[in-house]
Amino acid sequence: MARRRKFWGWGLEGEGPTAEQERAIAAGLAQRFGTHAGDLRPTPAPSAASLRLPAPRLAPPDALAALCSADPVERAGHAYGKSYRDVVRARAGRFERPPDLVAFPRDETDVVALLDWCAAVGAAAIPYGGGSSVVGGVEPAVGEAYRGVVTLDLARLDRVLEIDRVSRAARIQAGVLGPALEDGLRPAGLTLRHYPQSFEFSSLGGWIATRSGGHYATLWTHVDEFVEGLRLVTPRGVIETRRLPGSGAGPSPDRLFIGSEGILGVITEAWMRLQDRPVFRAQASVRFPGPRGFLDGARAVRALAQSGLHPANCRLLDPLEALTSGAGGGDEALLVVAFESADHPLDAWAARALEICRDAGGLVPESGASVRRDGEGAREGAAGAWRQAFLQAPYLRDALVGMGVLSETFETAITWDRFEAFHAAVLEAARSAVTRVCGTGSVACRFTHAYPDGPAPYYTVLAPARRGDELAQWAEIKAAAGEAILSCGGTITHHHAVGRDHRPWYDRERPALFAEALRAAKRSLDPAGILNPGVLIDPA
Repeated sequence: MARRRKFWGWGLEGEGPTAEQERAIAAGLAQRFGTHAGDLRPTPAPSAASLRLPAPRLAPPDALAALCSADPVERAGHAYGKSYRDVVRARAGRFERPPDLVAFPRDETDVVALLDWCAAVGAAAIPYGGGSSVVGGVEPAVGEAYRGVVTLDLARLDRVLEIDRVSRAARIQAGVLGPALEDGLRPAGLTLRHYPQSFEFSSLGGWIATRSGGHYATLWTHVDEFVEGLRLVTPRGVIETRRLPGSGAGPSPDRLFIGSEGILGVITEAWMRLQDRPVFRAQASVRFPGPRGFLDGARAVRALAQSGLHPANCRLLDPLEALTSGAGGGDEALLVVAFESADHPLDAWAARALEICRDAGGLVPESGASVRRDGEGAREGAAGAWRQAFLQAPYLRDALVGMGVLSETFETAITWDRFEAFHAAVLEAARSAVTRVCGTGSVACRFTHAYPDGPAPYYTVLAPARRGDELAQWAEIKAAAGEAILSCGGTITHHHAVGRDHRPWYDRERPALFAEALRAAKRSLDPAGILNPGVLIDPA
């Protein structure tokens, strides 16, 4: 019997750190925070039997009843995404605003019928892929203007429909999760090669709707680059963009919907550009010691990003981030750089990358890069330790919430000329807020992506939380970090999307006339304002 996904956190029931691992984690964090490990004793996870939800305000018509569920576990599981705020509330059994119904359309016709019904009865409709949003993107916080909320879960639209091997593209339904998508492409020797951290439980439609950042640290960093054509259902009708390798015919229709976060329509399928599965790989871990090690590493990343080498992986970890992930000892920054290809060996690329790192003050491995024709190299050494920590991070975060540890992240992007001052200001603002709010704690940084004109810094906050006051504590820290990011010229989000959580800063970041144009598009495609109200813009 297949295990159910947790309704309160990440992954499947029964998965996550063992009790022994949790004790070791608590001991390590207690030492970092200067407290007693017993203060971080975990609370039990909630059970389905403990759920107490408000009664549904809607009942589906007979024609749609078979598609809809009012099961408490389904409603609770669709009430939140997977941010720190979400897990804190779900673990505490706080489900004040779950969706009234969860609908599971089987095809596009069902999506049309469900949107028609929602518009007719004045219900909000929230498109839902894998539910991995960390910015309130799928939360039914729609206000009092709606008679209820229906979450449209696209899990049944989960197939690779057609593969064009000649053009290296595939037509894929939007509800397919990452592993199933890759399984569908593997027999053809192809891959999308888009691996966000949420890969295991996030969907193609969700990636497109949120402009997800993925596997590649340079060049093809966002899912945008892979979209060849889209099909989506709006309350006014179905839109299908033309499948083309490129076009100069006016503003791109695809670009209007990529990143629209479900406010303009429900993405049902897409033609995606693919690649041959890589067989050649080369990687190395480079250490940057000293008090300016992280900045020296940043200099190396800039040179790599501007070199034209296009490494697939180019992740820079500051000393604390390296320590936390088990990839370093906490006294030096670490750069994980890797290349991959389906066509040619990568020795020359790796050798030149190491020269660049050495010129920036990096300590490169005496043996040079690890060159392989399989995937095992990614699982060895410091790079392997970081990779494992990266994949396990969502499970660990849930365990930390149970221990009473504030564990959350924020990310941004900034140009290289402003990076050093920007990084110092953001770190100071975040660390000051953590100390003020929590008494102690840490803020670490890594680069997730790198461009010729700037990096995408990603900050991790760990601090002891006051049980019962976690949301207010994080809100104060997040506000301090957000204000520092915006005032220093960064973006409020590089790849986590806007959702509801980033609205206060997004409203100030975007041009005012663009906001008017977006509202006009919303009025045209969604006249009743039923699609994901409160995300990106407020409906009229």
